[in-house]
Amino acid sequence: MSLIHPSAIVAPGAQIAADVEIGPFSIVGPDVTLAAGVKLTSHVVIEGVTSLGEGCVVHAFANLGGPPQHLGHKGEKTQLVIGPRNIIREHVTMHTGTASGRGVTTVGADGLYMVGSHIAHDCIVGDSVVMAKGATLGGHVAIGDFVFMGGLAAAHQFSRIGRYSFIGGLAAVTKDVIPYGSVWGNHAHLEGLNLVGLKRRGFSRETINALRAAYRLLFADEGTFQERLEDVAETHAGATEVMEIVDFIRADANRPLCLPQREV
Repeated sequence: MSLIHPSAIVAPGAQIAADVEIGPFSIVGPDVTLAAGVKLTSHVVIEGVTSLGEGCVVHAFANLGGPPQHLGHKGEKTQLVIGPRNIIREHVTMHTGTASGRGVTTVGADGLYMVGSHIAHDCIVGDSVVMAKGATLGGHVAIGDFVFMGGLAAAHQFSRIGRYSFIGGLAAVTKDVIPYGSVWGNHAHLEGLNLVGLKRRGFSRETINALRAAYRLLFADEGTFQERLEDVAETHAGATEVMEIVDFIRADANRPLCLPQREV
């Protein structure tokens, strides 16, 4: 049996699993689905066509499924889909998609979204992502698995942030970040690889060495960038992680690539 506080408002039509906990003064809209084990602590608003996966915990004053902050939005029933076991802290906002975009904002599993972080319309967020306090994603941003965004960092709309990358606190990300990269600054520039994160995630020394060698070759001074990219692809064709970076760079993109800062 669901544990719903008497002061909470749950609209008719909401689909609530049997063991969901809904705390004081929370509001759950008619098109919301809450899976088993979801807990809303208090003062939480879940609206729109929104689904939360199993075991999500949502803290006070979070607002999930609000309409996109987009002038073209005319009230269409777009979606927000949140995977299982996410921890969503106070004042977090996640918006539904737009009819002119994907129509859905997607958040993966096992993430930690700290106080005041924001995921805008049509974003795709992977698994095990950490967004520190105040980190912000513009519309249509795609973030891979195991990305860490530092406090008050922001990603420009349509940016791509590759898997296992690290975004430093206060960084303004206006260009695509390669997988395994580490970026800092305003505007953000590539500082190297996310070596700390790779070691913490158990990547082998062999894999890390291959990534470091590929990085040095890719961002060397000799030749054109395209020539260096082809050299990396040929030299490290058997290294899955290196080829992930190559494929990321070769893919169609809406934003330019975040590059190392050159000395003047």
